[in-house]
Amino acid sequence: MSPASTGASAIPGAVMSVPAPASASASDTRMTPGGPGYRRMSLALFLAGVATFALLYSTQALLPLISGEFGVAASEASWTVAAATGGLALFVLPMSALSERFGRRTIMTASLVVAVTVGVLVPFAPSLGTLVALRAVQGAALAGLPASAQAYLAEEVRPKALVTAIGLFVAGNSVGGMSGRVITGWVAQEWGWRTAVGVIGVVAVLCAVAFRLLLPAPRHFAAGSLRPRILLGTVRGHLSDPLLRRLYAIGALFMTVFGGVYTVIGYRLTEAPFSLPQGIIGSVFLVYLVGTVSASTAGRLVGRFGRRGALYLAGGTTAAGLLLSLVPSIPLVLLGLVLITAGFFAGHAVASSAVSKTATHGRAQASALYQSAYYVGSSVGSTVGATAFHASGWAGTVTVGVLAVLGVVAITVLGSHAARTAARREPVAAH
Repeated sequence: MSPASTGASAIPGAVMSVPAPASASASDTRMTPGGPGYRRMSLALFLAGVATFALLYSTQALLPLISGEFGVAASEASWTVAAATGGLALFVLPMSALSERFGRRTIMTASLVVAVTVGVLVPFAPSLGTLVALRAVQGAALAGLPASAQAYLAEEVRPKALVTAIGLFVAGNSVGGMSGRVITGWVAQEWGWRTAVGVIGVVAVLCAVAFRLLLPAPRHFAAGSLRPRILLGTVRGHLSDPLLRRLYAIGALFMTVFGGVYTVIGYRLTEAPFSLPQGIIGSVFLVYLVGTVSASTAGRLVGRFGRRGALYLAGGTTAAGLLLSLVPSIPLVLLGLVLITAGFFAGHAVASSAVSKTATHGRAQASALYQSAYYVGSSVGSTVGATAFHASGWAGTVTVGVLAVLGVVAITVLGSHAARTAARREPVAAH
């Protein structure tokens, strides 16, 4: 693999790839910083990002409380997370196709309306089965946001301002994911998990209303036709590319580690010898801020070590954090989470940006396939990690994570071998 710098698509939630910059002429009517509508558009998409990821992971910090109320093990309660991320994984590609036909703003608005409506209903779920079903619908609806937001930006914002605009949307993703977990942790400590997810639902409603009022009407969208045959042909082409398949697998495996660790960590910290209150456990998710930093430095890592070297470093950092987290000491567990988070975000940034560089056509679909694999990894990590915890404690979850990291290393080694083989063939072909 050749080195590749990171881009916006390197961040969770970024699905559509950014088109190559084009020169902007004086007659270019697309938005630019300081120009009409730009600030409203930026705030609208920031709020959409907050709502999306606050809702998507709203139950993750609350799993011990959900287990307690319904009398189920961690492996069963974890389905409230896995169902949401699984629903998103399944619907990212269809939603990206629908946005080509019906418009980016229309699909984003419809997605938020459905997702926040379900969010208001979630606190009243009478059983775990109902809760899981509602979360699956919510995840499927939320797929319309990452599938459409970057396409809207690419069409409505001048190329020179595109990275900044996408950065604000991505910031909303990370802020929503982190704050949703922290807020639910503290609210649940006082009033229970149902009130906590209800608060997130209300916050998401307010964000959705503000989004619809603020987002400028599209001026440069040209509707396309829904041609499943062409879409399926593009998807088949991407899946037949060995390099893209390896990148999809790497993203899924990294997310398997991350999903498993953060689904189960609440259970571990509520048990002896830690016995932490729910509010403190929710605050552990502030560690996500480390990921923002590591993802932003991934480009420099690739420049220095190459893409494969950066993946080895990310995998090694993640594995070191997993092993360190086995020590029954709060400072060392937190340091372990820092290393796991830094390694995951760096690895995800390297792999997802490589997808955009590798795909020579149908980049939107290539990125959507990566996101599907990524969220499948989240669902698998949540359920398998929780099952392993139920069977063998935290050591079981760590074992699942280490095996996933070994998978990343094995795939990267396979890529190195494939690159060397291709390099040896080139001189032969030249003759």
